[in-house]
Amino acid sequence: MSDLPHCPMCHSAYTYEDGGLLVCPECAHEWSKEAAAAAESDELVVKDANGNRLADGDSVTVIKDLKVKGSSLVVKVGTKVKNIRLVEGDHDIDCKIDGIGPMKLKSEFVRKA
Repeated sequence: MSDLPHCPMCHSAYTYEDGGLLVCPECAHEWSKEAAAAAESDELVVKDANGNRLADGDSVTVIKDLKVKGSSLVVKVGTKVKNIRLVEGDHDIDCKIDGIGPMKLKSEFVRKA
């Protein structure tokens, strides 16, 4: 029996190899073996503005003034945020900032402290 992954588009079990690609005969979707290996890991990879990998519990520093939506508060450059939590989505860092409260940040506006 083949140990090839199922198609990520239609979840068909009938995938086959064609050179360096994996192909689904039912929906004609093609993807690389590297993409299949990355999808199997199911690990959330979040990188900061400098390309360093972030993990739950890390401390980060804000690299740009960020306006807080719905208020007149601003998170200033250099604000250190401790004990972050990584989440799925556009704003991939969930944290609590002293003086402001709970927030979600984009990883592109922080660097690892």
